[in-house]
Amino acid sequence: MLIRAGRLIGQGAEGLNILWPAPIESERSPEGALTVRLALYQPDIPQNLGAAIRLCACFSVPLDVIEPCGFALTDRALKRAALDYGEKAVISRHDSFTAFLIAQSTRPGRLIAIETGAKNSVFGFPFQTEDVLLLGRETAGMVPEVLASAHVHLAIPMAPGLRSLNVAMAGAIALSQALSVTGALERLPLPD
Repeated sequence: MLIRAGRLIGQGAEGLNILWPAPIESERSPEGALTVRLALYQPDIPQNLGAAIRLCACFSVPLDVIEPCGFALTDRALKRAALDYGEKAVISRHDSFTAFLIAQSTRPGRLIAIETGAKNSVFGFPFQTEDVLLLGRETAGMVPEVLASAHVHLAIPMAPGLRSLNVAMAGAIALSQALSVTGALERLPLPD
């Protein structure tokens, strides 16, 4: 196992220290194989998960689903939510936020929380290829411990007096911006 220097972000089960790795320069394949990832923290609404699966499949972006979900996430429910895009998407399921952090500790990149309370915008932010965009629950957002583990907090600007965007819409906006900044969007072909 390769151990890299990183930032201690907490303790998991049985006192296991969880490190988020310090961002490092990665080797990139000629095809640009590395890409931004999208992560949903404990999604509440199956249709939003389905929309995120379709989004990630269409943009060739991996999706991390951090459980528990607000609905039974059986293989059948996942297939129903994803429609015919599920087999084209790369989906990683994590039993908990701790399990997600352990899986991410083997990858380079930053954890970026997309949340309404952030003071900086997704527009103009210098996204990097290895970034993971984390979105919270539709009904409750992210708990303080999850927010504290993020390297950066970003928001999507919107009209005053409105609460928030739908999580799938927020994911699409933030992901499109990140893919555009990193040049990954330009590598995708136009639909036939």
